[in-house]
Amino acid sequence: PIHLPLGISFFTFQALSYIVDVYRREVHAQRSICHLALYISLFSQLISGPILRYCDVSSQLVERTHSLAMFSSGVQRFIMGLAKKMLIANQLGEVADSVFALSGNDLTMPLAWIGSLAYTLQIYFDFSGYSDMAIGLGRMFGFRFLENFNYPYIAKSLREFWRRWHISLSTWFRDYVYIPLGGSRVSTLRVYVNLLIVFVLVGIWHGASWSFLVWGLFH
Repeated sequence: PIHLPLGISFFTFQALSYIVDVYRREVHAQRSICHLALYISLFSQLISGPILRYCDVSSQLVERTHSLAMFSSGVQRFIMGLAKKMLIANQLGEVADSVFALSGNDLTMPLAWIGSLAYTLQIYFDFSGYSDMAIGLGRMFGFRFLENFNYPYIAKSLREFWRRWHISLSTWFRDYVYIPLGGSRVSTLRVYVNLLIVFVLVGIWHGASWSFLVWGLFH
């Protein structure tokens, strides 16, 4: 795998969304370098999201509402996310790692299914746990971040899955890659090419390895 600086994709995506939105004249350029730096480097969500869009937090950079109730809800959300990560995701990760470390001769079909299910739940509780912690920390400081997961494993199709899984990522690629390529307002062949480009990039975004590229192509 390729090792990259921590959080670089979130710095990059947030800065790009700001530049593009200003270019499209959807938002006004931020005149305060401190407010712009705060937006790009807002610490609470730079590890695993959600990806913040400038238009969603621009007013909050200048003026935020603080209250004991909001701080308390932030603490509760942070604790819920921490429990998802530490008590569920990490434990399931140990199960998955143990199964995937077995040799071909020792790996039976039941164990393979256990490992696959453990990993499936691990990545959900890991990602959503981090998002919950980020949303909770944001509330403690007066920020209201958008939700990033909406029970993705109850989706009935891949399309619905991507409306529920890492919502800030899928909407970012939709608005800044898919639609500028022509979206669905082009020929059928071009629509599939656009989708292919988007999901190859989504796969690479999740991890710089061949397995993630294949995962993106599959979706």
